[in-house]
This record gives sequence, structure tokens and C-alpha cells, in this order.
Amino acid sequence: MGARDDGLVLAVPALATRRSACRDPTLDVWRWCQSVVVVGLLLLDTKNCCPAWWPDNQYPLEVYTMKTLKSLAASAVLLTLSMGVVQASTLDTVKQRGHVQCGVNTGLPGFSFPDDRGKWSGLDVDVCRAIAAAVFGDAGKVKFTPLTAKERFTALQSGEIDVLSRNTTWTTTRDTSLGLNFAGVDYYDGQGFMVKKSLGVNSAKDLGGASVCIQAGTTTELNLADYFRSNNMKYTPITYDKAAETVAGFDAGRCDVLTSDQSQLYALRIQLKDPGGAIVLPEVISKEPLGPVVRQGDDQWFNVVKWSLFAMLEAEEMGVNSNNVDDMKANSKNPGVRRLLGLEGIGGKGLGLPNEWAYNIVKMVGNYAEAFDRNVGMGSKLNIARGLNALWKDGGLQYAPPFR
Repeated sequence: MGARDDGLVLAVPALATRRSACRDPTLDVWRWCQSVVVVGLLLLDTKNCCPAWWPDNQYPLEVYTMKTLKSLAASAVLLTLSMGVVQASTLDTVKQRGHVQCGVNTGLPGFSFPDDRGKWSGLDVDVCRAIAAAVFGDAGKVKFTPLTAKERFTALQSGEIDVLSRNTTWTTTRDTSLGLNFAGVDYYDGQGFMVKKSLGVNSAKDLGGASVCIQAGTTTELNLADYFRSNNMKYTPITYDKAAETVAGFDAGRCDVLTSDQSQLYALRIQLKDPGGAIVLPEVISKEPLGPVVRQGDDQWFNVVKWSLFAMLEAEEMGVNSNNVDDMKANSKNPGVRRLLGLEGIGGKGLGLPNEWAYNIVKMVGNYAEAFDRNVGMGSKLNIARGLNALWKDGGLQYAPPFR
């Protein structure tokens, strides 16, 4: 890079397909900066081309000296203006492709898990199927990309997937600094600890000096450090890339404790050689609102994903399920039910979807209660109570904005 006389240089995006990555060490993820031409030229201090936590020698933009820029500025602006208006929306891309590409966990029972035939099931999987039902009228028009915690954000940012539905916690950093939007909460969770009964521990306050199995690239790492520090305890982290590796390490005795979201602990416990020999401690040390994620800058797709989840919640509140939805559509006089099913109101106009988009979700996937019960609730092996995930009128936190 050339010398800077005024402490500033003009920076323009690369004009072809170049991308560069900046690593966030607090999350152990890479943030990709797609070299898409943007309108205008950016005036940047070279030290601030990336946020403070990015290494100084990695920049998301091609940086030019003033001398070089003079020969490029005119063509860059013209190319910017010509290219900026032709980028297709995610919804258009999905429709043209013929399916939704959904990023999920590599294998977490109850949330996203493939069977021996490669068929995926789980609460997060059902969110993906609901989006496909809304867009295509066919819940089967979705393909799944299994992703580790380290891979998930890069896959979404780079366009490899359309939506990330992978037990991902909604946080400030992820919602503001990674170019992502969280489209709601499909499961309210909290971090906990699982130990073997033989350890003789009944409280997390007794875990000082323990070795802890943990999945890398998650908020779990940060919460664990905060909890032990605030309680003046020491621990030894044993990190793994995948949840399956984490539970295998715990099962093999490589650590004393396994920590994760409590829902994951129940899911992982059934994979142990002796599930009855492990207990989940009572302490919950964090808030973990989990939900689907999309890229920023595409409000239409953001709305499609967001309202697909809301439709499942609203259907439960209205008493509409996959078994009675046809009868409700034909006979209900309830204005709220009729708006939900596209018989009155704006239907799918504002979303760019058919009027029956929400009907298709309920008919093909079910309402939120149906999805919860069969995947993680009383109708599943996990047998998790609704708790915070009950509807607001039943003492929980789940709530859909009005359909009107």
C-alpha cells in the first residue's frame, strides 16, 4: 500500500468476484465480505476498514492510493450504478432454483437430525419446511446443508444457504456486526451442565477445577468463562467442533462436565451409552433465544422467514392445526382464523406469496405446538416441557404479532 499524505485513503470494493475474510476471535468465526459493488465510494481510514477486532493486515475492501484511484473512480461508479440494480432478491432466487437451501445442525436430535435414509427431522427442520410450504405450497421443496458452529455464519454470509435454522442464539454481535438478521425465536433456551452421577455433584457451584467438554465457536464458550470467573472458580476447557464429538468425549471420560444449551443436553444425553447415569444440574446460567437467521439487506426474504414462524404460532393460538385446517378454512367465522388462512385481509400480497401461504404451512407442517411436541416435547424421546416456549396466554413467551 502506498504512502498516505492525509491519513486517509479512498476505498472501493473489488469489481469482480474477490472476497476477503475477517476473523472474529470472540466468536471464532470468519466474516466474509463479498466483493459486491455498492453505490458510491467510501472514505475510510485504513485502520478502520475492519472493526477493531479484525487483524490489521486483513481488509474487506481493496484499498487504493489517491493516485491509483483517479484512474479507477469513473469506471467504478459507472459499474456500481449498472450492477446495483440487477441483483436478484433471495425470494426470486429461491423460486427460480425450485427449493429453499437451509443450513442446519450436523446432527442434534429434536432440532435437526438425519435418519438412516438421510431424511431430516427436528424443530429447526420444521421451520425450514414451513418456509418451503409458504413459498412453493410444498414443504418438501427444501434441501439441507449440515453445518458446524464454526461454519454456519460463513455459509449464510457467502450465499451458500438461504436461511440458517440451526439452534443459533440471538445476540447483539451476531445481529449487528455480522450482516445478519434474526427472524424470531423458535425455542427459548438457557445454558446448563450435565455430569455423571458418579461424580457426586448436585450443583454447578461445586464444579471448581473441573474439565469441561464444550463445542467451539458458540456462545457457550463465552458464557462458561463468565460463569466460572464470576464465581471465582477455575476449569479446563476441552473443545470439539461438533456436538457429536463433544458428547463422545464426555461419554469416554475425557472431561468431568458437558455444557451446552439445556435442550441440547437432553438431546445429547440419549446418545450416551448409559443415559440414566448422567444428570442435568439445576442451574441455568444464560439466556439463549434460538431462531432462524437470514442475511441483512433483503427485507422481503426476512419477512417471509419471520412470518412463516409467526404463522405456526398464530395457528396454535387460534386452535388451527394440521387435522382441522380444512374444516376451519371452510366453516370458521372467526375473523382472525380467516385472515390467517388467507380468506380475508391482505393474504400474501405484502410477502410476495400466494394468499394460502399460511394455510399451506399449517396443512403440511402443523402449528407450533404440533412441531414442538413431536420433535422435543412430550411426544418425543426428549420429553421436554413447554416451559418458556408455551404461548403467552399459557404463561410462556411465545407470541405472534397480529395477522391484520
